[in-house]
Amino acid sequence: MKTFLAKKETVQAKWHLIDAEGAVLGRLAVKAANLIRGRHKASYTPSVDTGDFVVIINAEKVVLTGKKEEQNKYMFFSGFVGGESYKTMQQMREKNPAFIIEHAVKGMLPKNRIARDMLTKLRVFAGPNHTHEAQSPVKTSV
Repeated sequence: MKTFLAKKETVQAKWHLIDAEGAVLGRLAVKAANLIRGRHKASYTPSVDTGDFVVIINAEKVVLTGKKEEQNKYMFFSGFVGGESYKTMQQMREKNPAFIIEHAVKGMLPKNRIARDMLTKLRVFAGPNHTHEAQSPVKTSV
């Protein structure tokens, strides 16, 4: 019996819809990262992008456990001397709640060219509405 290796041309990508309301950030990010990578498929091949598209709604209602809401900080660097700036989780939730989930999922993907292509399959929306109704995504639980 030969080992099956998926090819980019034969991959059939599906669409998944995840509701982040009341979901723990880490568990949500793991589920989304595995769907994006294609780890749930029998045809999973690490060197080929075999994953599906993931649409996440209600990003502003994601939950963090413990004291992470007050203690977590995101660091940004402008590239200039003294250009470091920090934003708390509360500030990020008010300004750009989709960034919180995108950042968590990005950290759970491998650090290579394929992962950068995989990350384009993630669509995060702050509210309950999304623009991918035409793709008829399948609702997936966390």
